[in-house]
Amino acid sequence: MPVHDWTRASAGTWHDFQLAWIAELRSVLNDGLLPADYYAQAEQIAGPLGPDVLTLQETQETESGTDRSSTDQAMTVAMMPPRTRIRAEAEMNDYVLKRRTLVIRHVSGDRIVALLEIVSPGNKSSRHAMRSFVEKAVEVLYQGYHLLIVDLFPPGTRDPHGVHALIWGEFSDDAAQLPPDEPLTLAAYSAGPVKRAYVEPTAVGRELIPMPLFLDLEVYVNVPLETTYRAAYRGVPRRWRQSLDRI
Repeated sequence: MPVHDWTRASAGTWHDFQLAWIAELRSVLNDGLLPADYYAQAEQIAGPLGPDVLTLQETQETESGTDRSSTDQAMTVAMMPPRTRIRAEAEMNDYVLKRRTLVIRHVSGDRIVALLEIVSPGNKSSRHAMRSFVEKAVEVLYQGYHLLIVDLFPPGTRDPHGVHALIWGEFSDDAAQLPPDEPLTLAAYSAGPVKRAYVEPTAVGRELIPMPLFLDLEVYVNVPLETTYRAAYRGVPRRWRQSLDRI
């Protein structure tokens, strides 16, 4: 299913769809995509990342010796590099965060290891909102949490080159420019001492590619954005589907 032009929908319609998409992503991650000692849940996290973030969390077994790449679904960067067309890395010294996000936790003390964030119009609604979102994303990466950001809204005056350019500009002067005909962004970040970005520009009318969600510096799972987007879209009210499906 091609990505829709969500600027045609009301803020409430987008929020309703976002909640459904987060729920689909959580279900897929917890139904065998994640290794057994990780789990995902939607959380309300204090601050501008949100309103809904999916967090990935880790369990006790991993710390006591479980191989994180031991499931069929988890893979290493060396074995299977992510499919994204743009890759970048930046070294830095070391540098906190919190609104509702899909969080990945490990079961060992339910430690957060990664976050998946679907950008909302509210994140771009004012200069302060945009700046706060970027600052919190940067803090997440400085703290060592891996991050996957899905931005299906085109750049505006507050993010003229897209959200990724603002985030990566805090780490490097080499943030890639989005192609004019691909203004939407999928961006995965590995949060080691060397920060790595895997970026896929996309556009309305394109299908979403699977994107990496990192469990540690080298191990990740591919998140099926397309199939979960399609499943969530089935619940969009007909009144709004008629507008969104219009070419």
